[in-house]
Amino acid sequence: MSVPSENASPIDRLRAIMAKLRDPDGGCPWDLEQDFRSIAPYTIEEAYEVADAIERQRFDELKDELGDLLLQVIFHSRMAEEDGLFDFDDVVEAINDKMIRRHPHVFGDASTRDAETQTVEWEAIKAAERKASDKGESLLDDVPVALPALKRAQKLQKRAATVGFDWPTADRVLEKVDEELAEVREAMAQNDPEAIAEEIGDLIFVCTNLGRKMKVDVEAATRSANTKFERRFRHIEVSLAARGARLDQTSLDDMEALWNDAKQIEKAGRQRD
Repeated sequence: MSVPSENASPIDRLRAIMAKLRDPDGGCPWDLEQDFRSIAPYTIEEAYEVADAIERQRFDELKDELGDLLLQVIFHSRMAEEDGLFDFDDVVEAINDKMIRRHPHVFGDASTRDAETQTVEWEAIKAAERKASDKGESLLDDVPVALPALKRAQKLQKRAATVGFDWPTADRVLEKVDEELAEVREAMAQNDPEAIAEEIGDLIFVCTNLGRKMKVDVEAATRSANTKFERRFRHIEVSLAARGARLDQTSLDDMEALWNDAKQIEKAGRQRD
């Protein structure tokens, strides 16, 4: 099996490359050993690398990361084609149909006033699709278990809210945050490790709900917080190195002072922008 020339469309070349890698006669041994389960972690990893390039605004890297993610779609599609399940064209047609079906205000006669209204209508269409597909008995059945915990928490809450199981205001959620924090303190006072873990989980879950009520993507917000922590901690490391000092020989007060320096530098930079 030969790879099409550069005159072929880029997607046809990629599909042919994957077919060759999966060819039992002369293909790649590693690629031939893979299945849906073994490839799934790589698919998730590549999606995170796309998000990371966007977060760092490294758009020169984004092209490559999107290519890596596309390769995952091609890989899964090729394995499905080998098993007689579906092929890449079926994948493309499925998303074409879905996008047209879920945008009746663009491809049909429906009218939508704004993005918020469209989001409500999108969820209604998805609910109708779930009901028609008979995927499960519970409203929550098709929320993927493999999602990152924060993302899944927000999706579970959003799904429950579609039937009215939701606090009416963000202030009510804040009250629940205070309640859960008090329960964390109580578990800590009792020195009960299992209760502490459970109550911290409840606190995080409620904070996630607060983010949802305020229209904050908590997964993205947490990634940003991680990036901010890393940036400020690196400032501490660089500052100490410039003094000839070491982290493990520096007091917490001194490190906190450098942390605050990093915050002031960032604040001054934002003001200049």
